[in-house]
Amino acid sequence: MKKITLLLMAAVVAVSVSVGQSLNDGIKLLSSQFKVKSTREVFKKLYDANSKDPQTVYWYGQALIAGFDVKPADIQAAKAVYQKALTDGVNDAWIWVGLGHIEILENGDLNSAKQKFEQAITATTETKGKNKGKPNPNILAAIGRANADGSSKQGDPNYGIEKLKQAATLDLTNPDIDINLGICYLKLGGEYGGEAVKAFQDAIARDPKNALAMYRIARIYVSQNNPDVFNKYFEDAIAANPSFPDTYLSLFEYYKLRDVNKAKENLDKFIANADKDPLNDILLADYLFRAGKYNESLAKTKEIDAATAANPIPRLNMLYALDYDRLGDSVQSKSYLEKFFAKAPTTEVKPDDYDFAVKVFSKFPGNEAVTVSYLEKAIAVDTSKINQIAYINKAAEVLGNAKMYTEQVKWLIKAADLKGTWGEIDYYKITNTAYLGKDYVQTMTVSDKYIAAFPDKPQGYSFKVRAAKALDTTTTPGIAIAAIDQQNEFLMKDVEKNKKTIFINLYYELVYYGDKAKDYAKGIEVCDKMLTLYPTPGEENDFAVKQKEVLTKAAAGPQKPAKPGSVQPAKSGK
Repeated sequence: MKKITLLLMAAVVAVSVSVGQSLNDGIKLLSSQFKVKSTREVFKKLYDANSKDPQTVYWYGQALIAGFDVKPADIQAAKAVYQKALTDGVNDAWIWVGLGHIEILENGDLNSAKQKFEQAITATTETKGKNKGKPNPNILAAIGRANADGSSKQGDPNYGIEKLKQAATLDLTNPDIDINLGICYLKLGGEYGGEAVKAFQDAIARDPKNALAMYRIARIYVSQNNPDVFNKYFEDAIAANPSFPDTYLSLFEYYKLRDVNKAKENLDKFIANADKDPLNDILLADYLFRAGKYNESLAKTKEIDAATAANPIPRLNMLYALDYDRLGDSVQSKSYLEKFFAKAPTTEVKPDDYDFAVKVFSKFPGNEAVTVSYLEKAIAVDTSKINQIAYINKAAEVLGNAKMYTEQVKWLIKAADLKGTWGEIDYYKITNTAYLGKDYVQTMTVSDKYIAAFPDKPQGYSFKVRAAKALDTTTTPGIAIAAIDQQNEFLMKDVEKNKKTIFINLYYELVYYGDKAKDYAKGIEVCDKMLTLYPTPGEENDFAVKQKEVLTKAAAGPQKPAKPGSVQPAKSGK
């Protein structure tokens, strides 16, 4: 009897080890976005064998919401698995965490999700022994995973960071803790890229063969356009795990615009290592397009479209648009772009898609607002500061071509602000555009900043004078005088080079004081400045002498003021 009992115990242990190994295998598969089918198959078998094991239920639900193409139906399927567990009496911390995760993906009540997380932590905190008072690090890691998942607007990455850091002190071997920590940092914004890299490096320290951590670091440097660094980490990821498909896809995406041969090489490796999926055929059609084989790409796209008619793939519309554009049919291209953006979830739209949409829509006058809206979306999804600035400048260019100068100024200011410091070219573009848009008040405001930042450059003074003259009307008479005096002070640094411009400025002041303000004393001062510029007889000197005589008479005694128009233009037209 004792022997039989021992044999039964051995069998239970053997089954437990086997299930544990399968569970770990499935968790490893979850690291790739392109092995979701394989992952779900592993966990489905485990779930069918033991649907009341909390960890198996939790990870099966995670497999259902894994991958790059998570649909609402997938989220609902995972939710049903977790709710069934509760109905079946599996009222466990793992299930609570899973339901909290679903609540985040459904954009539900974040506080409600956190309550479930905290309940799970309390329930799994040791109450005795050497670990008394310590929560379960695996539960903490799962909570961190939930807050790392989804878009940057879902979950609470700071809360996730707190729990993951706590987990890292309790579990010194699990690399997934640091990977999700890095993802949480990335959700906080590009300025936390350094913290994210450090977290991924810590994951590699825990597991030197962790291809996902290496891949994640490479992706950060891709967003920074740093090929020297990202190529190194991609190579490390391939060396660590040659069957990890995500690396090959990223390299394909990088090279498809630079080297079609390298792109094809990486595409073949991706297809060989990823789960079979119609989306992989789309990549082949994309490659044919990049290789300049537009008719072949179009034919492949139509073939995929026919095969997936029952379950349409939005990305096909983008391929149609690309091929038709290269084949010279902009109308068809625009039509398919509209279909793509109407049907594709925002998670499936790439910055390059928006960039291409701008190119196509710019060909159709009157579509400027739509074009700029695509650029706004590109800015929102692209974390690269360099790319964001490029998109903003493109928006400004589109608006400028349409002579929508007021809107163009706003975008030029956005670009300059995003850079952190305004360069001279920024001041020039913004003041020039504001002037073209007849926003003379803003022109003067920016000109003042231009002059303060670059006092030795002439353009700031020039723009300010031109704008001030435009504003010098009956409602704001004399507003140009201060701007002219300021410009003349600058121009006087090189009198010989600038004397004609100075004289023209003085002529403007002379007209103002003599005819508009009737301030003859000031007008005489202006004449004296003219004579200082041109002290010897000549056209300018003669003009100044005659005008001084007129103004002197007007200023003398109680006689009638000089008649309007008494200041005569110089023969030279000045």
